[in-house]
Amino acid sequence: MGMALEEAKKGGEEGEVPIGAVLVSEAQVLARGHNRPIGLSDPTGHAEILTLRAGAAAVRNYRLLRCTLYVTLEPCVMCAGAIIQARVARLVYGADDPKNGGVRSRYSILSDERLNHRVEVRGGVRAQECEEMLRRFFKSKR
Repeated sequence: MGMALEEAKKGGEEGEVPIGAVLVSEAQVLARGHNRPIGLSDPTGHAEILTLRAGAAAVRNYRLLRCTLYVTLEPCVMCAGAIIQARVARLVYGADDPKNGGVRSRYSILSDERLNHRVEVRGGVRAQECEEMLRRFFKSKR
């Protein structure tokens, strides 16, 4: 999660909402990324999507079996769907997102039994640090 927080900080410094992600397989970092929808002019430029793309390219496979994705904020519905499609084994996230969360807070995409893949989920990891970074960012924008 420390690396994900570093990525989030980079995003914030670029004027993006400070959310970071890291993809790990068997103790090896496959990819890291942060939010870049503004910089890329891409509504799908979320930290999770960019990190999953880079990780898939690194292993040359769209299926990221046995991988863990660390994210500073609970993924949105779009990112939760991408996590399912990538067959990520485990998601670890920091802060809950009661407004847009696609994992537990608002929607429960990853635990929907109608889908063909299950993701182990652990939320609340270093949540206070993740929340504080977001609070500071939005406070500076007001």
